[in-house]
Amino acid sequence: MRKALFTPVVTLITLTVLAATAGCGSSDAPPSAVRFGGPKAGAAMHAPPPGKGSLAQLPTHPITFQETSRVGGAGENTPIALTTLHGPKSGFTGKVWVWAPPEYYKKENADKGFPVMEALPGAYGYPVNYWIGSDLKLEESLAQMSKAGTSLPFIVVMPVLNPNDKQYYDGSDIPGQPKIGTWLSKDVPDLVRQNFRTLKTRNGWAIMGSSSGGFAALKNVLQNPDTFKVAIPNGPDIVPDSPLWKGHATAERENNPEVLARRLIARGGPPVYLAFQDGSQEGTVLPKVRKFIAQYGHGPVKTRLQIVPGGTHSGQTYVQGLDEGTMQWVSAQMQGPSA
Repeated sequence: MRKALFTPVVTLITLTVLAATAGCGSSDAPPSAVRFGGPKAGAAMHAPPPGKGSLAQLPTHPITFQETSRVGGAGENTPIALTTLHGPKSGFTGKVWVWAPPEYYKKENADKGFPVMEALPGAYGYPVNYWIGSDLKLEESLAQMSKAGTSLPFIVVMPVLNPNDKQYYDGSDIPGQPKIGTWLSKDVPDLVRQNFRTLKTRNGWAIMGSSSGGFAALKNVLQNPDTFKVAIPNGPDIVPDSPLWKGHATAERENNPEVLARRLIARGGPPVYLAFQDGSQEGTVLPKVRKFIAQYGHGPVKTRLQIVPGGTHSGQTYVQGLDEGTMQWVSAQMQGPSA
């Protein structure tokens, strides 16, 4: 069971304070307000309208976020910012953190859309998403990899994974429960499109997650291949196991990655790319991942397994794996910044 496997390393008390004190921006927002789209969004103020046939999609409805921290890396200093998203398609309300890579702010990229990675935490992933933590250094590592040419420069969006810290919702629309699947696959991507220069093609969209978030990433790319092309499932569960599925066997089946993979293979695509990551010490997880790859890693389901030597079921292990080949493989399948 994923519940006992993953313990966030980030100091939860500190992050809870951040979540409680930072909120949605407004017209009279303090100096720590951040806008990633519109006339006050750095390079965006220089951007010409996209031409016919452009891959770039300009922000449609930019809002003001509240800065929560700054990220070093690649000689730059960039903000992580927060808003509260009231999902119009799911009806769910939750916190979402966002970060743009240093390249996003460069004048020469003013007319370019950028690829996006939705990053999901493990455990309950509530009330914060631990990928914002300075100890894991996800954003700093991605910035350094991009500068080194081993990764595309990704916009990273980090929503909460569950509506509380009492139950697991499997990143899904469980009947009678908050529609977390719709929130993660529709509302959160829409928030990014409204606020950032993104890409119109699914080749610009990836979803990563660890442990419980790894299951959600795996499930969502197989369930929504027209939205996401790539998933990075870190130490994931393979099948749904929330107790909230009780009495809803049909709906549970519709959210089972094994079922979804079989269907995708049967209809011949579209192709999806699954970049699994596991630590070599994840004795209970690795056999399940290997079995999934053996059974479903063919046809339109493209797979890769990054095993981190000495790695455990932890965020540090997975960030290390990103730099040991995963992001290079992922980036080769995706569209880079484009006008």
